[in-house]
Amino acid sequence: QQPDVLTTGGGHPIGDKLNLQTAGPKGPLLVQDVVFTDEMAHFDRERIPERVVHAKGAGAFGYFEVTHDITRYCKAKVFEHVGKTTPIAVRFSTVSFLFSDRGLPDGHRHMNGYGSHTFKLVNAKGECVYCKFHYKTDQGIKNLSVEEAERLASTDPDYAIGDLFNAIANGNYPSWTFYIQVMTFEQAEKFQFNPFDLTKIWPHKEYPLIPVGKMVLNRNPFNYFAEVEQMAFDPSNMPPGIEPSPDKMLQGRLFSYPDTHRHRLGANYLQIPVNCPYRARVANYQRDGPMCMSDNQGGAPNYYPNSFSAPEIQSHCVESKFKVHPDVARYNSSDEDNVTQVRTFYTQVLNEEQRQRLCQNMAGSLKGAQLFIQKRM
Repeated sequence: QQPDVLTTGGGHPIGDKLNLQTAGPKGPLLVQDVVFTDEMAHFDRERIPERVVHAKGAGAFGYFEVTHDITRYCKAKVFEHVGKTTPIAVRFSTVSFLFSDRGLPDGHRHMNGYGSHTFKLVNAKGECVYCKFHYKTDQGIKNLSVEEAERLASTDPDYAIGDLFNAIANGNYPSWTFYIQVMTFEQAEKFQFNPFDLTKIWPHKEYPLIPVGKMVLNRNPFNYFAEVEQMAFDPSNMPPGIEPSPDKMLQGRLFSYPDTHRHRLGANYLQIPVNCPYRARVANYQRDGPMCMSDNQGGAPNYYPNSFSAPEIQSHCVESKFKVHPDVARYNSSDEDNVTQVRTFYTQVLNEEQRQRLCQNMAGSLKGAQLFIQKRM
């Protein structure tokens, strides 16, 4: 019997499912890649109403304070001078390091946070570098054993949420130190791996951590649904001075996250108090729609251009220029080195006990798989 033909939701046959359309092997994604957008747009609408990813989590509020000057790299106002504080909202989930000890943190206070993606920083002169973001817990890394995690899963499944809430309620405010790694465009061209590969790290010896500031959480949500369940994070919501890189996973999320929020929370999700701009006044041509919570911008025209006090553009906020590969294709990345860093992590980062637990955790997840899949692994 002939296998079915793989198609889009509209029934169009798909020629390549594994590789995205990009402008060059390391270039950005293209909107015309309907195979990708068809898949992601449907994925974003699979769950109602909880988050389609990272559904289980905890939230809290606090502030970020700049402790070191990085204006030579970035013009974003959040970093404009040492001592500046910015109110923040944070939500935690644990979808990382699934099989090593760090996959079972002893609460959210004892885990690090990583931007994971490669971003671009732009300074006031228009000079650009690539960067990665790191949050290191000031409480220290602390993990649970598999046995303890299994016990808590049945007796106290909200253990991590409660631990964070109680610490803040008792005045034991958790904090994280914020660092960046910086890579020039020239270094990116010569990097031994694809610097935009989400599964790869940048070695700290070559690209050391640069301290930036400190994040402190000092307030619990007043209402969990209003301030945590409705919280909508969006990686495309970047201030001038921070821009996306050609990181393919990031490029996909630039579309997927706001698209998901519009499905989950409505077209006006940015008017919900926990999501609305905190220090900026919104002035645009977006009107009406379900759950409009503002004054709908009064009687201002909803068309552009117009002659009635239209909001003005800010030319200094135009995104930086960058070059892309001239050849658009679905570039196969399966020949990239996906082994070296994994081997280094296993042989040089983990000790013997941690290796044993890693193997046990992987075996525990694989034992329910079909035998032919187990043999393949």
